[in-house]
Amino acid sequence: MSQSTTSATASSAPPDASGVVAKLSLLDRFLPVWIIAAMAVGLGLGAAAPGFGEALESFKIAGVSLPIALGLLIMMYPVLAKVRYDETATVIGDRKLIITSLLINWLLAPAFMFALAWLFLPDLPEYRTGLIIVGLARCIAMVLIWNDLACGDREAAAVLVAINSVFQVIMFGVLGWFYLQLLPSWLGLPTTSAEFSVVAITVSVLVFLGIPLVAGFLTRTLGERARGRDWYEETVLPRIGPWALYGLLFTIVVLFALQGDQVLSSPLDVARIALPLTIYFLVTFGASMLIGWLLRLGYERSTTLSFTAAGNNFELAIAVSIATFGATSGQALAGIVGPLIEVPILVALVYVALWARRWFATSTPAAVGASPESPRPSPADTPAETSERTR
Repeated sequence: MSQSTTSATASSAPPDASGVVAKLSLLDRFLPVWIIAAMAVGLGLGAAAPGFGEALESFKIAGVSLPIALGLLIMMYPVLAKVRYDETATVIGDRKLIITSLLINWLLAPAFMFALAWLFLPDLPEYRTGLIIVGLARCIAMVLIWNDLACGDREAAAVLVAINSVFQVIMFGVLGWFYLQLLPSWLGLPTTSAEFSVVAITVSVLVFLGIPLVAGFLTRTLGERARGRDWYEETVLPRIGPWALYGLLFTIVVLFALQGDQVLSSPLDVARIALPLTIYFLVTFGASMLIGWLLRLGYERSTTLSFTAAGNNFELAIAVSIATFGATSGQALAGIVGPLIEVPILVALVYVALWARRWFATSTPAAVGASPESPRPSPADTPAETSERTR
């Protein structure tokens, strides 16, 4: 049977749910539980030891707490080490995917967040501004985790994240001026004055994407050159793969330890900020999946398109808000609430994506054309089945 036939068959016959659960590792099977536990541990540390957060905050890199920066680097490196960089050319040639991603990320999503911010927070200008900044900071970090868990196209994720990074450096300040000053003035709404440091944005992108990207590329290139692709994917990746989720859980603990006091002291404010954020994540993800389905991008690339659209670069949003308005500002609190809402929702959307794969009849060309010696995950794969080969 041909590889393409096998992929098509797999996509039309989702695996039995009990079999999927049986194959899950302990970490994967209870991932939502571990994330909730990590949040609780972080909140507990922040409440029990107020000086703990100050100590963590005393060391920074690219405007972000050093422990969070380290957690993000640990989280992203294994995922980027899984990417087959020699296959990214097929993604770059997919103009439909690239153009659609750019339109969603840099036109539709920021405009949608602007509308939600004004609709739900018309009387709270600081929180409203913070939400708009979150909407402008397109995801370049955690999206790789969610995409990998949902069996999205890794090569496409790497390319789209790289494109987002370039656009972030070029467009963040321009869009900040447009959505905080120009557009409100056109609509007769109050404006907000804010200055964004291009240097700080560039450093953030280079640190949080550049370092793990170079490390992942060198690991795969040197590993394959030394012992071949089969050895690399069957021996190296299973050893380094779990560190992605370890880094994620560590980052969540530190994040909640740092910001838990502000969250717990302003529960009603957090709830008002959380509502438009929840709507934003769900609608953006669902609309992007629908667009991918209508454009016949296939499950893998539709999933990648959706997570890169729904996720946000909370590291940058928090750093910009703190640097521009202060650590105790409402803008900073809105930036902090962003990842606290985003993480559990996007984890849930991983399972939504896997459930929705039954409506995607074909895999992407990259998946169909993969070599049989080192199979790519098909839409019918689950995080467990993917982890059996590459974690």
